[in-house]
Amino acid sequence: MTTTAPSDVRPDPPASPDDRSLTEFGYRQELHRSLGRYASFAAGFSFISVLTTVFQFFAFGYSFGGPVFFWTWPAVFAGQLAVAACFAELAARYPISGAIYQWSSRLSNPSFGWFAGWIMVIGQIVVVAAAALALQMVLPAIWPGFQLIGDDPAPTSPDGAANAAVLGAVLLVLTTLVNVLDNRVMSAVNRIGVTAEIIGAVLIIVLLFTHSERSPGITFHTGSGGTGLFGALMVGSFMAAYVMIGFDSAGEMSEETHHPRRTAPRTILTALGAAGLLGGLIVLGGLLAAPSLTDGRLGVDGLSYVLTSSLGDGVGRALLADVVVAIAVATLAIQTAAGRMLFSMARDGRLPFSARLAKVDARTGMPVAPALVVGVLATALLLLNFASPDAFLAIGTTCIVMLYLAYAMVTGPLLVRRLRGRFTTEGTDETGAPLFSLGRWGVPVNALALAYGLFMAVNLAWPRAAVYDPAGGHWYFRWFTLLFLGVTLVVGTAYRAFEARSAKAATPEAAEASYA
Repeated sequence: MTTTAPSDVRPDPPASPDDRSLTEFGYRQELHRSLGRYASFAAGFSFISVLTTVFQFFAFGYSFGGPVFFWTWPAVFAGQLAVAACFAELAARYPISGAIYQWSSRLSNPSFGWFAGWIMVIGQIVVVAAAALALQMVLPAIWPGFQLIGDDPAPTSPDGAANAAVLGAVLLVLTTLVNVLDNRVMSAVNRIGVTAEIIGAVLIIVLLFTHSERSPGITFHTGSGGTGLFGALMVGSFMAAYVMIGFDSAGEMSEETHHPRRTAPRTILTALGAAGLLGGLIVLGGLLAAPSLTDGRLGVDGLSYVLTSSLGDGVGRALLADVVVAIAVATLAIQTAAGRMLFSMARDGRLPFSARLAKVDARTGMPVAPALVVGVLATALLLLNFASPDAFLAIGTTCIVMLYLAYAMVTGPLLVRRLRGRFTTEGTDETGAPLFSLGRWGVPVNALALAYGLFMAVNLAWPRAAVYDPAGGHWYFRWFTLLFLGVTLVVGTAYRAFEARSAKAATPEAAEASYA
């Protein structure tokens, strides 16, 4: 019998503090921990992606609210800041992938948490599709050759809607490829893209304000939609609500972040804060620099019209090219976040084909199957655009409502825990410093976050015919959000019932093997 010399024995290296923060929850480190503070910030900021979403929905907000819709921006920012503050506390205490699912499960119970994760991941897949559709708002404005189908580039036209689906599908192929290559490649693309987006956003702000045609007092004027001030603000708030989501992605990437208990809470708040500031200034600058507020173009072509008309074709198209980068990186980041949610739920054996979805490539540190699933399903959603141009808004609104509900399924149980005195504010991060905490402001901030989230979810899902089916004849788009949510819940409930019956019928050994 041969023996191994002591000098040949290579014991496993001691676990780092970052890895130990994961093993205490019963998980082993599989994803590659390579993200620093800026990469963590980029994960949250690129999901929000100010340039993507503001350019995508500015025309819609203005067409319904007129200049006064600007004031929905600070209102939505205040509500989402309360949500982000609650999430920052949770990111410090539960630095785990699948943030919404993990947080809700630990604050309430595994069944409630499963539905939070289920709603969230379906919502994220819809967001991926909605973000990819944003290319239609900028690429044809840069070069007419990007209008591959028909002649009308407006996303509300049949030609524009179909072309948006084609461009979006091409983008999803590219983002899916990056999402299966390597953790470091994905992070590098994200960081470079976010840097370009921030620089572009600052340049756009400076140029818009230096080309101002009117004073900020214009923001107190309403449009001519005839919905009244309250109605204008409720519908106009869609843009701000759509922009300021996804900041939780910094927490979603906790298992790939160095010092996540310290880093993630700060990057959640800084990502939302930076997006709130830059986006608000872009919206205001667009209103001030628009050549005309009454010729109808601002409510159809949005900010692309402002840039090319006020700044000239050359400068305007160069800035729009930066917007294209922002859209691509946003789609990549959202797909990554959705993939991590699928991975986290599958790792717990809570999804069909869990063993395959939970597998991480040892070389790349990427869960490949979740990225492919998200890419395929998001591409399938793009096909709705061929059915009707109204699908563009239906898809965008549905994803916001899904995420808002998932957020409320975290802030709700968290508030209950606070009121019962069962949420601890103690503990230290990887450096020994106290964990981020709202302290005595916890209850009021948490209550505001929950009330705001539920109110906005109802506002967004309300089946307004003038918003979702302006031409008539497509009742299913008017009710699309509620129908989609209903189907999501029915499918989820059916799967849970099937899972329970299968586990009950199986022997303990088989049941355990099925969740391995």
